[in-house]
Formats: sequence, C-alpha cells, structure tokens
Amino acid sequence: MAVTDSLAGVAPVKGSGRDVAFAIGILVILAVLFLPIPSFLIDIGLAFSIAASVLILMVSLWITRPLEFTAFPTVLLIVTMLRLSLNIATTRAILTHGSEGTHAAGYVIDGFSNLVMAGDFVIGLIVFLILIVVNFIVITKGATRIAEVGARFTLDAIPGKQMSIDADLSAGMIDDKQAQHRRRELEEESSFFGAMDGASKFVRGDAIAGLIITAINIVGGIAIGYARHGMEIGEASDVFVKLSVGDGLVTQIPALIVSLAAGLLVSKGGTRGSADQAVFGQLSAYPRALYVAAGLLFLLGIVPGLPVLPFWTLAIGLSAVAYVIPLRQKREAAAQAAEKKKDETAKADAEKDSIKHSLKTPEVELLIGKQLSTKLLTQHQELAFRMNKMRKKFATQYGFVVPEVRLSDDFAIPAKSYQIKIHGTVVSEHELRVGELMVLIGGGRTPDMPGTEVKEPAFGMRAYSVPENFAEDLKREQFPYADNMAVLLTHLSEVIRNNLPQLLSYKDMKALIDRLDPEYKKLADEVCTSSITYPGLQAVLKLLLAERVSIRNLHLIIEAIAEIAPHVRRTEQIVEHVRVRMAQQICGDLTEGGMLKVLRLGNRWDLAFHQALKRDPKGEVREFDIDPRQLEEFGQEATKAVRGHLETGERFCIVTAPEARPYVRMIVERLFPTLPVLSHVEIAKGVEIKVLGQVS
Repeated sequence: MAVTDSLAGVAPVKGSGRDVAFAIGILVILAVLFLPIPSFLIDIGLAFSIAASVLILMVSLWITRPLEFTAFPTVLLIVTMLRLSLNIATTRAILTHGSEGTHAAGYVIDGFSNLVMAGDFVIGLIVFLILIVVNFIVITKGATRIAEVGARFTLDAIPGKQMSIDADLSAGMIDDKQAQHRRRELEEESSFFGAMDGASKFVRGDAIAGLIITAINIVGGIAIGYARHGMEIGEASDVFVKLSVGDGLVTQIPALIVSLAAGLLVSKGGTRGSADQAVFGQLSAYPRALYVAAGLLFLLGIVPGLPVLPFWTLAIGLSAVAYVIPLRQKREAAAQAAEKKKDETAKADAEKDSIKHSLKTPEVELLIGKQLSTKLLTQHQELAFRMNKMRKKFATQYGFVVPEVRLSDDFAIPAKSYQIKIHGTVVSEHELRVGELMVLIGGGRTPDMPGTEVKEPAFGMRAYSVPENFAEDLKREQFPYADNMAVLLTHLSEVIRNNLPQLLSYKDMKALIDRLDPEYKKLADEVCTSSITYPGLQAVLKLLLAERVSIRNLHLIIEAIAEIAPHVRRTEQIVEHVRVRMAQQICGDLTEGGMLKVLRLGNRWDLAFHQALKRDPKGEVREFDIDPRQLEEFGQEATKAVRGHLETGERFCIVTAPEARPYVRMIVERLFPTLPVLSHVEIAKGVEIKVLGQVS
C-alpha cells in the first residue's frame, strides 16, 4: 500500500509542516482563479500540470489493484481545479496581452501552438477538436460507465461479503484481526468505487469546460483585438486562435492523460498485478494465438497492393515472441520449482532442528554401530534399495504398507552391533562378526573350517561364523550361508513381521478403507457407525496381524465383521468369526505343495482345555482356568512335539477345537512365536491334510 500512503496521505507528523504546505497549495490554486499572475508563473504551473498528470498515469499503470490508489478521486479533483485555475489565468493573459503576440500567455503555450499547428491555426483547431472528441466521447464516457457499474455491483455485494467474513470468523478460519482487516478493506472498496463514480464526472466536466473556455477565448479575443486594439479581423483571428488553441492543447493533453489513468484504474477490476503484467501476461499466455496473428500478417503482406515490409516485419516479430514465450515459461517454472524445493528444504531443516521434531519418534529405526557402518558404507544405497523392496513384499503379503525404515549411525552402541527400534523402543539388537559369513547349520553338521559357533538372530538357529575367504569352500560343500547385510535384513524383516500390529496405525487403517471400492467403503462406514467403531475395526485387524494373517482381502474382512458385529461385542469373538470366513486364504498361505501339514492336540489335552473353559449362564466362555502344573506339562510336551518338526524346516500348524484355539495360541506363541494355531472349522474345504503327529 505504498502508493496509497504516498498519495492518500499519511497522518501528518507533528512539526513536519506538510499539512500546512498542502493547505497553502490549495489556497494558491483558488487565488489563481481571481488574481492575475505573470507569464513565467503560468509556464511553471502548466509544466507542473503536465508532470502531475504523467505521475498519476504511471501510478495507475504500476499498482497491483485499484484499492492501492484510493486517493485517486481526491487527486483528480485537485488536478482538475489546478487545470481550470490555470485555464482562467491563461484566458486572462490572452485577452489582456494577446495583441502583443503569441508569447503573451507564456512560452509554454507559444511553444505548443508552434509545435502542433506548424504555423497554421486551422491544423491546431482540428487537432484540438479531435483530442476533445477522443477524451470526451471515448475515454471519459467509457470510464464513467465502468465506474457506475462497478459502484453499483460493489455496493450490492457488501452484505454477502460481510456475511462471508462473519462466517469465516465463526468457523475459526480467521481471527479477529484478520476479520477487522477484511472489513476495513470492504469499507475502502465500497467508498472507493462510490467516489470513482462521482469523480468520473470531474473528467467529463473538465473536457466540456476546456471546449467552452477555448471557444470563449477565440470569440472574445478576436472581438477585443478588433474593437480595442485596432487589429484587422484576419490578424486578430490569427493571433487569438493560435493562442486559444495552444492554451486548449496545453490543458487538454494533461486532461487526456488523467482521463486515461482513470479509465485504467476503473477497468482494472479484479485483475491482480500491474497493468503490464495483466495485459502482456494474458495476451502472451496463448502462443498459438500469436502464431495465428503472425500467419494473417504474412498473408496480408503478399496481397497485391499492400506493403510487404511492415506486415512481414510484424509477422516475424510475433512468431519470435510466440517461440520465446514457452521457453521463458519453462525457465520460470523450473526456477519456481527450484525455489519451492529450496523453501521446503529450509523448512525441513528448521523443523529438524526444532524441539517439536525431536519429540517425533520414527516408527521403525535401524541403528548401526561405528565399525559396522564403515563396513556397509559402500553398500548404503543397496541397503536402502533392499529395505524398500522388503517393504513392497510386506505390502503384497500382508495388505498394508509398513512404515519407512530410518537408517542411522549411532556411535553410542557397540561398534559391531546394530539395534532395531519400534516406536523409539529397542525391540532387538545383535552383534555381527564383521567381515565373516554366517553358515546356517541348525541340527546339521558343522563345517570343517576355522570359525566360531554363533546364534542366528532372526530365528535363534544354530549357526557357524567363518571368514569371508572361505565362501568358495562353503559353496563347494553346499552349506547355506549369508553375509552381514543378508543377516541384518533377515533379522529386520522378522522383527517387523513380529511387530505388524504395532505398525498398523489408525491413519493406515483409514487409508486402506479409502482405497476400497465405493460399495465396500460405504459398508465399512455403516458397520463402524452402527455396530463397531473405527478403533474397534483397527483392533480386529491388529489381532489378525498378530497371528500373521494377511489383511490384503479387506473387503472380505469387512463383510465378515458386518455379519457378526451386531450380535457380539468382544473383539476376540469377532476375530474368530472373521478367521472362519477367511479359512481359504489362511490355509492357502500355510500349504506347501497343495498340502496342509498339521499337528493335532491329543485327546487328553483337548479334554483338559475344554474343562478349563468357564462359561456363563448363556453358554458363552467368560474365562480360561487351567491348573498351572497342567500348563507347564503342556508346554513341555508341545515343545517336544514341535521342535523336531521345526528343525527339519517343515511348514505346519497346530489344530485344536474352535473355542480353545485362542487360549492354545496364547500358550504356544510364548514358546514358538511364529507357529500358527488353527481350529478345526478354519480348515477350508478341499484342502488336503497331512497329520504329522499329536501333542500327547
């Protein structure tokens, strides 16, 4: 609002004298209406009038919106009064001293009369009349109409805009200060367009007054010269017409400039930016239009009788502009993108250094010790690539995208170690033998090579660590082995798999629902509104993931929940029903070669678990009560039965009664976290079963 401040006036500073000087200037303009002034002061006044009109035009061109020049009606009134007072002063000088020659009213009028009329007052009179027509009929009439319509629509829109401000304030989208600022802008807008509607009449009146004053000067001057000064009619006509038309030109040129400024101001409307940006920006926004215009000019250039040079010159110029514009736009877009990226980087750095960022905990983080980081330094890119590949595999296998793994160096942990954190808590850590290979031996034989027996971190299997230079010997003897990166990634993968429930956030669950087809999304909304909450749905998905049941078929899960949720409230009961409905998927994920290998509970343990289930009067299980000695004995027998099959690498599951399944799973997962436990009703039809044995 710099222009507004400079032209509308800033509150006067004490002792500055600006207000006094301004008042004296207005009084001087009024004094010129009545007092005669010498010709050199008339020259200064006319020069000042031209300079002021040019200044007003430039300001009108460069402001970005009309409200930045709210002082325009006041300025317009002042410059109009200045021109009229100078017009009266020149009229007085012309009628008083016109007989002395064309310099009687000052050298500015004399110079304009000679420059424009070229010694012939008829030419000057015609030029003057044309300027009057252009100013009065074209510019001022159009500007007046625009100002009238703008004022009317602005005043009509005030109630709606006021209600919009009040609504935004009530909704909390803006605060009190912003509301006050927008109301003040609204008041300024209505006052400005109302004032412009009236100020446009100044311009029309100025044009009419200039025409009348010039006519009076011509008629009165000829009469005075002939009657009082004894001049011939021809001589009087030549002198006074030159002086009058010169005076009219000197006053009409500033009037035309100010009229143009008023037209630019009111026609700007809602366009943002300076006039050159608005005009050239919008005209040059369509290079194809420039090419079409250039083509038309080229065709006009080859029409017989028309000059070739001007048309073809313009055609080449327009074509060049049309060619350059897309290149410039591309450069500007690249510069804006670079600036935006720079701002985002600066913002990210600022957030990184802020206290708020320090409170933000990564969901999955891998911390690497100093020596291990140095070993993997050249493989950091491959490590990041393989971690992203692992996340894609999890998304395909389990139905949701696990969070990105943050890789960090931490010199506070042992140099050869790494730690895996989930939500900022260390859930697993291991010390690698840097530069050695880990041979997975399980229950098999140990390689006949120098090394150390270790434990594989992901599954706790027996392993043997040997130096890397024995890789060829291990291949030849067909020992399975893994390098440091493979061991680390396998461990990370298994930790993430064991913590899938903690990694499924409410945001992830909502994103999964939003990606469903509209019908299933609507079904989910209905179920979560009437029978279960969204956090309840999240709890169901977490319990499924806890047993490594994929949620990739989310639409089937929602259908199953919709069936059972109106009748039961316990999340565990809902999960058991969902598992039955997803039997085909569960069995399909556990089969090998089309066969499901199972390990049954013996009759003794079936009966023991059945008796441990305590029911309420409605027959629903309310608690599980088993003798601790029986529990310990079951753990020993289950370990004995399961361990042998695990060591052979077989993929199998334990099968039990439907009601006892959650409790059997609760006990087994403490011994064998990855071993699935199914109920009899979760075995899908058509699945071929191979019984490996029983826990008994």
